[in-house]
Amino acid sequence: MKQELRGLPRTLADLVAQHLVASGMLIDHDPELAYQHAKTARRLAARLGGVREAVAVTAYLAGHYDEALTEFRAVRRMTGNQEVLPTMADCERALGRPEKALALSREHQVKDLELSSQMEMLIVAAGARRDMGQTAAALQTLEVPELNKRVRVEWLARLRYAYADTLAELGREEEALVWFHRAAGVDIDGTTDAAERAAALEGLEFIDLDEDDDEDYEESGDAIIDVTEEPKAVHVTADSSNDLDEFGETINADETNADEDEQGDSDESHVPAEDQAAEDVHVEDVQVEDEAADDEQDGDQGDVAPGGVTEK
Repeated sequence: MKQELRGLPRTLADLVAQHLVASGMLIDHDPELAYQHAKTARRLAARLGGVREAVAVTAYLAGHYDEALTEFRAVRRMTGNQEVLPTMADCERALGRPEKALALSREHQVKDLELSSQMEMLIVAAGARRDMGQTAAALQTLEVPELNKRVRVEWLARLRYAYADTLAELGREEEALVWFHRAAGVDIDGTTDAAERAAALEGLEFIDLDEDDDEDYEESGDAIIDVTEEPKAVHVTADSSNDLDEFGETINADETNADEDEQGDSDESHVPAEDQAAEDVHVEDVQVEDEAADDEQDGDQGDVAPGGVTEK
């Protein structure tokens, strides 16, 4: 692609490259928007095979099979790339033309494709047979030695899945279950739902626990704890002597209370000398005043005159 872009003026090449990069970044999340970026790049540089291939792939993934087929034909003519044949055949199937898909699968260039592309063409051809109501012939098409290869690659997972699905359509559920399990065993990227199909045949059901938990929270109104809040103080009592602290050690309530008492005594013993002396003087003054009041009561008392004045 870089070599092709070098044939364009620098500014135009940069603009086309930006649209192609955007298309590549969006292709897994938003195929339609990726397709629009690829179309813009085609408008700017329609004679570049890499640009036409980007349009073909994004159109295929976005479900625009008619345009995808046209672009794949252009790529094949412009670049001589025969690896696009399986996708072209699948576009024919999607457009309701299984006979043309089978015709593409018989072209002599197919035998020169990479193994992964050959297996993809085999899957498409079997699907075309099923579209035509020839399910038994589709099963025979998929019965190839590659089914028993011991490798973990995407095409093998897809091949085994197609074989298991065809067995299930023929009513051979026990055999289909075996092959769904075998497909799931090599499907490391989760490109198929082989595990779910196997579980369904076994009468099991997958439950999304995360979604159930969210629904429980919504129904009960329980709040999720905010871990950013500061922890509240915990009062340790004798009943909590078996609790664990944050480091996994047992808290001893007796030792904790003893430490608090010891701390209290320590606080009293550390009263400053000047404050202690002032407190002692104050106590003596109170004692002297109390003694004077007692002596006054013990002396001769006069009669109390009206108005509360004492007469001697």
